[in-house]
Amino acid sequence: MKIGIISLGLIGGSLFKNLSKTRYEIYAVTSNSETFEKAKKYTDNVSKDINSLKDCDVVFVASPMNKTIEILDDLEKVVSENCIVLDCSSVKEFVMKKSRPYKFIGSHPMAGTQFSGFDASFKELFEGAKWVLTPSKNVSVEDIELVEKIIHCTGAEIVITTAKEHDKAVALISHMPLLISQAIFASAKDNSLALKLASSGFRDMTRLATSNLEMAFDMRDFNNKNIESALDDFINSINFLKNTKDIEIYADIKNIRSNMYSEEGKNIL
Repeated sequence: MKIGIISLGLIGGSLFKNLSKTRYEIYAVTSNSETFEKAKKYTDNVSKDINSLKDCDVVFVASPMNKTIEILDDLEKVVSENCIVLDCSSVKEFVMKKSRPYKFIGSHPMAGTQFSGFDASFKELFEGAKWVLTPSKNVSVEDIELVEKIIHCTGAEIVITTAKEHDKAVALISHMPLLISQAIFASAKDNSLALKLASSGFRDMTRLATSNLEMAFDMRDFNNKNIESALDDFINSINFLKNTKDIEIYADIKNIRSNMYSEEGKNIL
């Protein structure tokens, strides 16, 4: 089976490095000359031309969100109608609006770090992470099973949902936290004593503030409505917690979080 990967940043690069170790035949496309040379060390099937993917059975588009639609459009002239194409954007509704001549599955690997680029990518990135799929109407059960088989090679756990529900959820647990992380740091950055005293709590709360800015702006722009709604819920929660004396509320928060994941969990965006 031939699998194509477009764009070799943190997500695409990690997927490329992971699948290059499998029995699949991997093809990659990157416009970055430096990345092109580094990727060549893994396989000769690296190109700067999207047409090199014309015979692929599956193609992952791991480009920045602001370039995704353009690439999906370009692929209409390249791949066959039987090719399965997946994007890797962290917002799903905007990519699901248009029907495609190929088999399209919206996807979002819920993994990442505060770093970006091919050099920051590593094949273990997706281990234990959730990988969301939002299939379009022209995709069969067999197509989904094929994609699941590929994704399982990365160690990720698949979650299937709708684009609308996905975008609401990630606004709460990914996009809003990034903005809040940036806001926390912006509030403290001019207080030299605060920065001098800052320790692990401040470090952990502001880790996302160092995220790729292009990605941060894309999240804000492409999921703005859901982020605004999530921020309203966040403000309501702050006001409630600020005024409540109900200890059980805090105990519930602690217990739910403890059951979700251990303190040793990997960085997840």
